[in-house]
Amino acid sequence: MATAPMSENELVYDWNTQGDRTPPPMRSVDYHDETLRDGIQCPSVQDPSLDDKLRILRLLSTIGVHTADVGLPGAGERAIHDVTVMAELVRDENLSIKLTCAGRTHPKDIEPILEISAKTGVPIEVMAFLGTSPIRLYAEDWNEDLLEKRTRAAAKLTVDAGQVFNFVTEDTVRSHPRLLGRLFRAALEEGAQRLTLCDTVGHATPDGVFNLVHFTKNILRAGDFHAKLDWHGHNDRGHAVPNTLYAIEAGVDRVHGTILGIGERVGNTSLDQVLVNLALLGAHDGDLTPMAELVELVSKACGVPIPVSYPVFGKDAFRTGTGVHAAAIVKAMKRGDDYLADRIYSGVPAGWFGLKQGIEVGHYSGMSNVHAWLVSRGLPVDEVLAQQIFEAAKATNRLLEESEIQAIVDAWKSTRG
Repeated sequence: MATAPMSENELVYDWNTQGDRTPPPMRSVDYHDETLRDGIQCPSVQDPSLDDKLRILRLLSTIGVHTADVGLPGAGERAIHDVTVMAELVRDENLSIKLTCAGRTHPKDIEPILEISAKTGVPIEVMAFLGTSPIRLYAEDWNEDLLEKRTRAAAKLTVDAGQVFNFVTEDTVRSHPRLLGRLFRAALEEGAQRLTLCDTVGHATPDGVFNLVHFTKNILRAGDFHAKLDWHGHNDRGHAVPNTLYAIEAGVDRVHGTILGIGERVGNTSLDQVLVNLALLGAHDGDLTPMAELVELVSKACGVPIPVSYPVFGKDAFRTGTGVHAAAIVKAMKRGDDYLADRIYSGVPAGWFGLKQGIEVGHYSGMSNVHAWLVSRGLPVDEVLAQQIFEAAKATNRLLEESEIQAIVDAWKSTRG
């Protein structure tokens, strides 16, 4: 007698949400992409062609990213041209994504952004950055009065032009609260609509994220300011994705990242991995099946190979050549249970992201692997053929390549006339 299908809660006991520590439910926030600005500042990354930038922008919009930093126009004519064309794309194709641009708290960086916005008729949020950590002030020989003057001038210039001013404090997580409070209040008094907290050198731990976010929220509450709060992380200590999830729990309104985590040194927060986690935590319900295409496009356009073990989008993320694992997946497939087959040996359902589980054949494989390989390619499960493939696999110390198995299949076919 067939058993009734089990519910998801019966099939998976989730220790992430059950136990002594129960974090607040993950909530929906806005996503901000930095691939086309902070991401391409990586020394090993190539600046994509304009056509590729336009394709990336379209896909970011498709998967539900709310805003994208499309460049630093203060860098020169090429940056101005590319940003202008991308703004025209958003306008002419009525994309849902909104644009931002970065610049120093200096008129020479802010004015080109305002000019592009006026020319295209597309609002562009100004993300004006300023180093605020004691180590930066010491190296630059800056003082606090100078920083407040620059902050107020940049905010006033932007707000007077009718654009959103986002005050970005570089190295926020290593900055003194006295100076942060002074500069945050200065920016807010001049009309800043957003503050961005930056882990510029990947210094923060989750506790640091929590402390900094709540410090800033207290400033907003105390002054009755209604600005939004952003989190921008880097991955120097390997904390970028969990820190971003902690920032959401702590109360930020928007989180930043880049596709594949590209960026200076070891990179930024991987926005694709953040979206994967938010989907799994029930805080994102949009269609993420185009994300595999986006990751592949960024990899090629920026000249960044995807590591085989990269979560979800790496070559090996959903492949197995192990007999026990393959047997369990095959049994689930035979039951006609796609849900079960996609989760029995995977904490991430491949189908959510336009991908699928793959069964390969190698030295750790069983006959189940061989049968699954043949069935998935519409080939007959002939026992003589299967045994030949199985023996070839056991004679190696790795997975067989597709071409190697196909050669065995072709030789078997030739013997059958």
